[in-house]
Amino acid sequence: MQTASLITAAGMSSRMGQFKPMLSIGSITVAQRVVATLTQAGVGKIVMVTGCNATALERHLSGNGIIFLRNEDYATTQMFDSVKIGLRYLQDKCDRILFTPVDVPLFTAQTVRALMASGAPLACPECQGQQGHPILISAGLIPEILADCGSQGLRGALERCSAQIVPVPVNDPGTLHDADTPADFSALVDYHNAQLVRPVVSVSLCKEMVFFDHKIATLLTLVDETKSVRCAGQRMQLSYSSCWNIIRTLENQLNYPVLSRTQGGAGGSTSTLTPEGRDLLNRYNAYAQRVKELADTLYGDFFQEMGI
Repeated sequence: MQTASLITAAGMSSRMGQFKPMLSIGSITVAQRVVATLTQAGVGKIVMVTGCNATALERHLSGNGIIFLRNEDYATTQMFDSVKIGLRYLQDKCDRILFTPVDVPLFTAQTVRALMASGAPLACPECQGQQGHPILISAGLIPEILADCGSQGLRGALERCSAQIVPVPVNDPGTLHDADTPADFSALVDYHNAQLVRPVVSVSLCKEMVFFDHKIATLLTLVDETKSVRCAGQRMQLSYSSCWNIIRTLENQLNYPVLSRTQGGAGGSTSTLTPEGRDLLNRYNAYAQRVKELADTLYGDFFQEMGI
């Protein structure tokens, strides 16, 4: 099954008094931590809805292969409105979605995998008798959620939809720690400092230089969706020239084209993946997923006895 993730990060952080997504937890920020955990768990497509300080946040995360969507009305709307922006985009692009607000950054990759293994159309982690994030939502439920009245936000919409929320028991207090207030954030940092070490694996293909990685895979995926290099770059906070530099480097290393370009015409120019480009993208995604699974297994073999 194709699993995507949706992170909402459009709010103004008014109760915190500082912009939450870019607050540091250890050596990385809140937003970077959420993205790293989802990537570690093998989630392929990561979508983030931004609003307040959107440009700064998108630039901060621009090297992570994230697809950015904007809630331009963030100052006058609720989180559920940002959720709907993401769901509309994702509903025909995956089988299920893992949703979390950006200010719940300390759930583990093991929790994400437990949710994905549950087989439930609608599930959330349950720790210490409380339900937390992320929430797993089947793509088949998206039309119901989008049509909901919006009372009590996403939680209300999920309670009213046709599937019941299945609690998935986990030993992961990080599912419950958010960062609404300075006191919340202080407790969150304390918990982070006591957490276990985790493996983080990135997969790149190289010849004379790196020519294919997760960022490039995301770019090609977006070009395939939008039929436009310019639009793909905008969703990743990459300039048009940077996108073409990436693509030209890739094609030079491969010695074959990955994009087919059609210039001009009434509808303007379009770009689509060549059969070779699509095959490369599919093989890379499958290979990267397998490598991450093996890395997790090996990590347990070598480090579990050390308690880290």
